[in-house]
Amino acid sequence: MSTEHSSTSFWLRSARAPRPGHKRMLPFATLSAGLLLVLGVLTWVGYQAWRGSNKPAVQTETVVATRGAIAAKVTASGTLSALVMVNVGSQVSGRIATLSADFGSHVVKGQVVATLEPSLFRAAVQQAKANVVAAEAAIARSNAQTENLTRAYERARRLADQQYVAAAELDSAEASLRVARADLAAARAGAAQARAALAQTELNLHYTTIVSPIDGTVIARNVDVGQTVAATLQAPTFFTIAQDLTRMQVDTSVPEADVGKVHEGMPVSFTVDAHPARQFSGRVRQVRDNAQVQQNVVTYDAVVDVENPEHLLKPGMTASVTFVYARRDDVLRVPNAALRFRPDARTQTLWQPSGLREPAADERVVWAMRDGRATPVFLKLGISDGTWTELVSGDLRAGQQLVMEASAAR
Repeated sequence: MSTEHSSTSFWLRSARAPRPGHKRMLPFATLSAGLLLVLGVLTWVGYQAWRGSNKPAVQTETVVATRGAIAAKVTASGTLSALVMVNVGSQVSGRIATLSADFGSHVVKGQVVATLEPSLFRAAVQQAKANVVAAEAAIARSNAQTENLTRAYERARRLADQQYVAAAELDSAEASLRVARADLAAARAGAAQARAALAQTELNLHYTTIVSPIDGTVIARNVDVGQTVAATLQAPTFFTIAQDLTRMQVDTSVPEADVGKVHEGMPVSFTVDAHPARQFSGRVRQVRDNAQVQQNVVTYDAVVDVENPEHLLKPGMTASVTFVYARRDDVLRVPNAALRFRPDARTQTLWQPSGLREPAADERVVWAMRDGRATPVFLKLGISDGTWTELVSGDLRAGQQLVMEASAAR
């Protein structure tokens, strides 16, 4: 038993031991893994070298020059209003008795829209009439006294001529006559004042009935029945009436830098928030000379006439107005993004190692892609709509790729 075990162990040691004159060899699996690892590293290094040799020196984003229409325009905001709006109020103080119009009511000229309580004014008229009667009676009394004293003076004068009365009596008669005549003049003046006061009270009574001064639509009502209004400093406003809402105007605020481009008769388009999908049209009626200054910004009022047959536009709406002052059809146009592009120093050195000349005062430079390279092109430009600019002259064609952004590879 022990002899068999010893022979087996010797055979196993002999199998694992290297033979004389031979090196010990690695297992096949370990050798294969090492070879695969080396091959992967070499492949990655080769790919990176190939990628670096094919990567462009400058990465660019481009836009395209096209043919089309350009409309140069000025934009401004404005407020819609009726051509004629009248504030209807009261010239006398009192309590409102009736209201005959409300929001949206259509009224005609002379129509009664409100009344004030007239009792106090009627009483004032009656009192003024009584004062007129009293003044006229005073005139009659003064007139009678004047006639009587006139006759007395004539008698005294005749008697004095015959030396039947003293000169003092004649003087007294003359003085009394003069006083009577002055009293008569004062009575007549008092009567005139009484008649004027009567006319004023009657006019005040007339003013208790408020009528519409124009044909139009009530767009605002500021009072209620029973409210007391005081017309001491200014007339209180009862209603605001717009004369004709089928014709309106837009008062726009045009910046001073653009007001020279706006003129009378210019066609205008605008939108309002209430109808964002609808574009309305109008025409400039007037460019006013009075400047408005708000937060150091100077603007001028350009008044635009607007037709409103559908009554879609309402007073007070905010309008976004566009004034088109120049238009070009089917012209070569350059995207403004390309005009704004300026390469940094490193990018320009890669594109133009010899340097770039400065453009003239009336020139702009863009970078056009030609045969895979960016080339500077000097242009003369026309009108612009903020997105596109008209090309007047320059070596460009429709479909040309223009650089709008670039960065040099690191």
